[in-house]
Amino acid sequence: MTLSKNKIKFKLILSLITLLAILSFTISIFSAETSSIDEQIEQLRSIIDSSSYSAFQSRMILKTAQDLLESGIPFEDTKNVIENSVEKSLDAYSMKKVFDVILETQQEGIPTESLINKVNEGFAKNANKSVIISVIFTKAENLKKANEILNEALQEGLEINGEEEMVGILADSLENDVPQESLSWLVKTGAVKGSSIEEITEISEELSYLSLLAFDSGLSTENISLLFKEAMDNSSNISEICENIQKNLEAEISTAKIEEGGTAKPSTTTDSGTLPTSSTGSPTEVGETPTQEAGEAPTETGSAPEPSTSPAEEAPSPPEN
Repeated sequence: MTLSKNKIKFKLILSLITLLAILSFTISIFSAETSSIDEQIEQLRSIIDSSSYSAFQSRMILKTAQDLLESGIPFEDTKNVIENSVEKSLDAYSMKKVFDVILETQQEGIPTESLINKVNEGFAKNANKSVIISVIFTKAENLKKANEILNEALQEGLEINGEEEMVGILADSLENDVPQESLSWLVKTGAVKGSSIEEITEISEELSYLSLLAFDSGLSTENISLLFKEAMDNSSNISEICENIQKNLEAEISTAKIEEGGTAKPSTTTDSGTLPTSSTGSPTEVGETPTQEAGEAPTETGSAPEPSTSPAEEAPSPPEN
């Protein structure tokens, strides 16, 4: 009986010691992390102090930088953006805009590495601040759309391998003007067929190539979406779809070249009933007779006929007696 009680006491003491050890370990980790962030903020402060930012602007940037670090953005990434901003004389408010976009994307659970790479790429190319901000806003929107495509497939019970990598692949294709519905179809079809991430990447890159080709040929975003949709409606085989997109694109390019050359036109009238504009004049309404501009004499090659002479005028006068 006494032995049994001693065993119970020993187990209780052991459990208490284990619990205290876990608590101490957790507290030490938390303290280390807090200390680490404080040290990192001090490093960032020293970089900002070397700039021409005001005291208010410096505090504003440091506060946002701290939010980034606490949200999980790596210190080196945050540091690089600040260093580049200071070196390239990016104003504090533009830097905050960049940080806000990165932070918002991170808080939505979307990978931010590509965003940060875009910012640093812009600095490396000495891009204008408005261009950098515009590019990163567009990139963030494409990442959100890519994440929506992925979540939609997951909600339908489909298994997606390499979710984080997939978001980046889809965002790149969206940046190349591949229609969102086409990429949604690709992800769902690939998941159903058990396609690897490499296979989906390859097809996504091919669609990007075709989309860029279409855009460079002068097609609008709406026309590109329609071209992709028609190809996917007519087949479920990805090879046939890509082939059909290329064929339809070649036909569009061919038609555009004929129109530019002026050797043929797909139509001679429009919905409003006017003829196509010629290279030398304005359109003429159907049923309307062209008229000469007021105050202008007809040219030698003009369409106005010369007045005809009467038979009496053409006949010679009879001889006099």
